[in-house]
Amino acid sequence: MIIIAGGGIAGLTMALTCHQLGIECRVYESSEALRPLGVGINLQPNAVRELYDLGLADTLAEISIEAEEWALFTKDAHLVWSEPRGTLAGYRWPQFSVHRGQLQMALYREVILRLGEGSVQTDARLTSYQNESSHVAANFAGSSGHTFSVTGDLLIGADGIHSAVRAQMYPNEGAPLWGGTIMWRGTSRARAPRTNNSFILIGTLDHRFVCYPITKPDDDGFTTLNWIAELTPEKRQEPASSDWNREVATEQFLPHFLDWRFDWIDVPEIIRSAQTAYEYPMVDRNPVQSWVDDRALLIGDAAHAMYPVGSNGASQAIVDTRLLGAQLTQYGETQEAIERFQSEVIEDLSALVLRNRGAGPISILGVVEQRRQTPDQTVHEIINEHDIAEHMANYKQAAGFAKDALNAAPSILGEIS
Repeated sequence: MIIIAGGGIAGLTMALTCHQLGIECRVYESSEALRPLGVGINLQPNAVRELYDLGLADTLAEISIEAEEWALFTKDAHLVWSEPRGTLAGYRWPQFSVHRGQLQMALYREVILRLGEGSVQTDARLTSYQNESSHVAANFAGSSGHTFSVTGDLLIGADGIHSAVRAQMYPNEGAPLWGGTIMWRGTSRARAPRTNNSFILIGTLDHRFVCYPITKPDDDGFTTLNWIAELTPEKRQEPASSDWNREVATEQFLPHFLDWRFDWIDVPEIIRSAQTAYEYPMVDRNPVQSWVDDRALLIGDAAHAMYPVGSNGASQAIVDTRLLGAQLTQYGETQEAIERFQSEVIEDLSALVLRNRGAGPISILGVVEQRRQTPDQTVHEIINEHDIAEHMANYKQAAGFAKDALNAAPSILGEIS
């Protein structure tokens, strides 16, 4: 039996993968109830392929919108780079934009449907675990103070960037690392800029605005536009942890974007029309040498939390579960299976964490700003289009969704009856 700590995207997809493979498992989630929290995310074609193989194509079509374009602009809204995405780019699978909470709840419903009502236990916060010769014991506590223990063959830590499993593996690691960038995130009802679903980033590495739709357009042409306003202040002041992930009035940060009005997008109006906005730090964690502690393993953000600059955090969490599933198929619910999973991916994903810390695919904006000598220089006087294309291709390769390689590769597990 596999114990899964964490009922997020990684944990729930891990449960569905175990069920597909005929492996007994149970999910333990610290929240008292699962709710559709979060903001917009993108699912890259490599992750969509795996969700399709789990039989979730209709679900994704219902809750998501297919991505059509990915585009970068300077602070004065001059185009730096645009490219088609998903099937429009020639992938065999779409790229989807979706509200993270809606995806989590869809996965949760599917887990309950397939594995049964008792397959997910909420109000169960992991406090510690002990490795024994033939099993692992996981200890949990509820909000009322009650405690209980569960034994299994393996413990999968899918409990996010604040992972309790990782905290036991690395007790001196401390809090996630903040690089100085503040993000304000929200959703607004608006018409989608450029295409039905263009991912748009305007600005510089230190001051930028991102938006993309996460719902299909209504009859009136309006969609739910997910947006992120980002700023790296010149004077860094480390905030108290209680200041993060809190609701804020848009007036607190709107002045930084007041003059960002262009003929095809009005950034201040998008921000003003948000019902709520939340403040977040842009954080990650340093790569570690091992995600394995005997019979315990980290996956998803618990293993490789990274800056959200490449739209692949959730996608990689999904792919993790499938790669692990392949090793479980071959080696059973054993330490060898999780060690082989780790050896297959840890080096590349640790490098990707650092690549994203260096701004990942959007680092090309830094090149443009650095090379610009006069305000009237055009982008393509500053940088060669071939160099940008190569930069973008290298990122896709590093993140595991290079088109030709992905299209030619078989799915990790395939359809299993």
